[in-house]
Amino acid sequence: MRILFIPCSHPESTWLFKAFQESAHSLQRADDLPDGIVVAMQEPFDAIVAMALEPTAYTALLDGLRPLLAAASGAALIAVLGHSTPAQRARVLRAGADACFYQPYSFIELHERLLALHRAELARTAHAQPNAAALRLDATTRELVVGNVRIEVTRREYLLLECLTRQVNAPVPRDQLIRYAWPEAEFVDPSSVNLVVSRLRRKLAQKVPSVQIETVSRFGYQISIT
Repeated sequence: MRILFIPCSHPESTWLFKAFQESAHSLQRADDLPDGIVVAMQEPFDAIVAMALEPTAYTALLDGLRPLLAAASGAALIAVLGHSTPAQRARVLRAGADACFYQPYSFIELHERLLALHRAELARTAHAQPNAAALRLDATTRELVVGNVRIEVTRREYLLLECLTRQVNAPVPRDQLIRYAWPEAEFVDPSSVNLVVSRLRRKLAQKVPSVQIETVSRFGYQISIT
């Protein structure tokens, strides 16, 4: 899942960011809410997690949620607050958040809510890409599922596949794949991308030859179903 993380100036932001990283998601960190709005306009995200742990920051969060959602074009949004009242949390939900957590909260519960929102969005959009229904990524086991066949993949392979399967039978730019599958890296050697693609091609050829990763000259790659 491609997640835009908008932190606040609190040590818990660093902890939550690392928790999402360890859950094998592709994360893009913004500096603050205004920066998050700019970043959300530049590429698609599946979800946004915005934090405001001090009550003095709640008003700014409320003011920024609607423009953030407009920029993110359909991404699920989870707000994380500090100590707050039911009325404050209700205002966040009315402003457009899909869920609102507050301290003390469970990362497990927050993460499962995020996955549930993502599953619901995938179900709503499945009809737009009929071929995509044949491919499924299982985040729990980190496997590509094609019909009854399951293919175990590495974290890097999983992220690259996740990016490609967002647009089945359509080319994906190489730089977009790099941002998605190597979100923590400032520079990625092109040979690293080629290596991951080669490994995936071997796995697909052995178990599901009808699914192929094709090179799009001077552009990137696409995953195709024949």
